[in-house]
Amino acid sequence: MKGNQKDSSEKPIWDRSSSGISMTRPGRLIIWLILFISVTYIIYTLKIVSTTHPCEDLTSESILQQRPEKKAVTVTVKAVPAEQEATDLNHVVFGIAASSKLWKQRKEYIKIWYKPKKMRGYVWLDEEVKIKSETGDQESLPSVRISGDTSSFPYTNKQGHRSAIRISRIVSETLMSLDSESKKNVRWFVMGDDDTVFVTDNLIRVLRKYDHEQMYYIGSLSESHLQNIIFSYGMAYGGGGFAISYPLAVALSKMQDQCIQRYPALYGSDDRMQACMAELGVPLTKEIGFHQVSKVLFGFGYFCEMGFCLDWFDYK
Repeated sequence: MKGNQKDSSEKPIWDRSSSGISMTRPGRLIIWLILFISVTYIIYTLKIVSTTHPCEDLTSESILQQRPEKKAVTVTVKAVPAEQEATDLNHVVFGIAASSKLWKQRKEYIKIWYKPKKMRGYVWLDEEVKIKSETGDQESLPSVRISGDTSSFPYTNKQGHRSAIRISRIVSETLMSLDSESKKNVRWFVMGDDDTVFVTDNLIRVLRKYDHEQMYYIGSLSESHLQNIIFSYGMAYGGGGFAISYPLAVALSKMQDQCIQRYPALYGSDDRMQACMAELGVPLTKEIGFHQVSKVLFGFGYFCEMGFCLDWFDYK
């Protein structure tokens, strides 16, 4: 009897709870929102993967015949000799990739970190710009240079822009801009974009770990797993900056133009640089302090491709 009473008393409660289950309007909106984001991400990913063109030219006999027959350079990692003078800012030359269209805004980012009396470097532009003396640009910025003509180089990537060829040659052009006296104490070439911000104390501390007389290509990957899949896990991203030792810069300058000719289908300057490093047999030495932060992912505007710096993630 108690059991029957218990059942009869609980049944209305069970009926109310079960019959009252319904999908509220806010719940439906959340589910639709999640589905929309998921579908959008899948479509975006498939589009990127499907529109990434392989370098068909690399398999043709004509291109293979152009490849140098030299064997790959063997990279021997050596500790920095104890008696050697420690690397400092006077041993580093900066090469900054910039655009004349964005120069008015981007030059302000360079002023944040560049110290003309302590540093050497060049800003490489595609066209001449007006540098006003009253703004203090001449005293607070690196020397401005115009990149060489790259119209003769082939570029077949439909998603990219051929300015990538110009930017990929900045290290070589910076080396050629130095006279024989200036080259004597150069140990490293450091490249970055006009919105890359360097904290030079951190940069120098890391460069001191490596023997500048050996071939080194130092940088870091993107924070995006998808970008690393598409563009390679062995490529230094220029948005975060990267460093090249003097011997490697010399070797690169001797073969880079021929190397660029062999890779017309590559997207940007970073993967062109990495392709030439691969031909030289020099792998990427990864240093996580070269922060590459995506504008698309975080939307921080121009001030987002942080270089070797105290980013939002403090580098220790």
